[in-house]
Amino acid sequence: MNHPSALLRAPAPAPAPDCDAPGRSSPLPLVAVCLGYFMVILDVTVVTVALPVIGARMHAGVTGLQWVLDGYTLVFAALLLFCGGLGDRLGGKSVFLGGLVVFTLASAGCALAPTTAVLVLARLVQGLGAALTVPSSLALLRTAYPGRAARARAFGVWGTVAGLAAGAGPVLGGVLVAGLGWRSVFFLNLPVGLAALLLTVRHVPRPPADRSRPGLDLPAQLAAAVCLGGPTTGCIEAGALGPAHPAVLGGFAAGAAGLVAFLLLERRSPAPMLPLTLFRNPAFSASAVIGVLLNAGFYGLLFLAPLYFQQLHHYSALRTGCALLPAVGVVAAGSALAGRLTARTGPRLPMVVGLVVGAAGLAGWLAAGPGTPYAVLAAPMAAAGFGTALTMPAATAAVMEAAPGGRSGAAAAVFNAARQTGSALGVALFGTLIAGGLVTGLHTSVVIGAAGFLVAAALAARRIPGINRRERVGSEVGTEDRPVHGGGSVRGRRTRRGEADDTAMA
Repeated sequence: MNHPSALLRAPAPAPAPDCDAPGRSSPLPLVAVCLGYFMVILDVTVVTVALPVIGARMHAGVTGLQWVLDGYTLVFAALLLFCGGLGDRLGGKSVFLGGLVVFTLASAGCALAPTTAVLVLARLVQGLGAALTVPSSLALLRTAYPGRAARARAFGVWGTVAGLAAGAGPVLGGVLVAGLGWRSVFFLNLPVGLAALLLTVRHVPRPPADRSRPGLDLPAQLAAAVCLGGPTTGCIEAGALGPAHPAVLGGFAAGAAGLVAFLLLERRSPAPMLPLTLFRNPAFSASAVIGVLLNAGFYGLLFLAPLYFQQLHHYSALRTGCALLPAVGVVAAGSALAGRLTARTGPRLPMVVGLVVGAAGLAGWLAAGPGTPYAVLAAPMAAAGFGTALTMPAATAAVMEAAPGGRSGAAAAVFNAARQTGSALGVALFGTLIAGGLVTGLHTSVVIGAAGFLVAAALAARRIPGINRRERVGSEVGTEDRPVHGGGSVRGRRTRRGEADDTAMA
């Protein structure tokens, strides 16, 4: 890796005036972005182990606890598209910093919440901060690391952080709850958020803003929120009210109406929040579907596993967190391997392999029962974690490579909205399925999750591009034939580090 001072003497694309010369290969932009992203993803799962304690301390019912967990994810998913467009229009750095501020302050609100209602409200505000932060994070990485191979490695690290945060959430939550109480899981975000803010201000380049675009599509944003919120509300309330209750049916009906309204508004809008033309690219549309299926299965399992260990095996919060270590310990290795494989072979191979391995891990939970030894479930947890970690960075790279450079924020928002939608629906659906019995519901849930992983693997095999032999040879001799969106190829130029120049893709 070249020293930053040497890179400052080389031509660089539009250096940011407020960036203290990060250098084209400096790790500091990656550290700043990943700190913020770690905090955002951690809060999807860190409260899972703390929920029983929160319920006991705040006298919260099951529905209230579901909203503590899923309210954050729901707002996160519902606002990602809007915030992705906001980042493209105002500049990714400004929106990323705003998201960090909102998220950090909302975390303080969660830690100090006196009632369940206030905690849920603060979690909703956290979701807004997360939605502002995540799509901008990918756009910032794309600007900071313009070379194809360097960007693939950065996305690999970004994916590693996401996997570590998601898997470490229950473990870290168990340690904090046992040692310092449930409020500490939110106080943890304050120093992390402050560090991310300082590093971002000093070391992250500012992508150019496109202020020539028309105003943001607020009616479509409202329709999107209804589209996502309706089904999630229906799933959450179905466990307590029953699937035929008018409130449950109304939630699903509102979701369907919101989807129709959203599509109609976006087609007629001169400045659509979600450019529907992005879905003409098979790799992009397939990756969005894969994101939903991937998170529904994995996060659904992370929601159910602590309940299984605590209710059937009577584990403490700390022991429950430690019991999930097999799903965490393989995440770093899987994500790092995904980054290398994606740079060498394209995203198809790691995605297919990861999804098949993950499906096997989910299916392994069919052995779970009241008297099942812990050792029987350790390997399935490891397989589910490794498969998810192998898939996610490659899917991220597939989405970002499929999108034009000017739509990087919107593309990142679509993919992350798909993933968080999968998380919200997975938790809501799997939580409803265990209403009739934990073991029976767990078995039904993992069958659904494994089937979703296999469907995603088939989509990846058919729709996600790899790197063919001619491209691989071209990269070795100094040129590279690269597929473009409409078919055919374009010959990329070699940069000073031997990477293909991605400007031809824009």
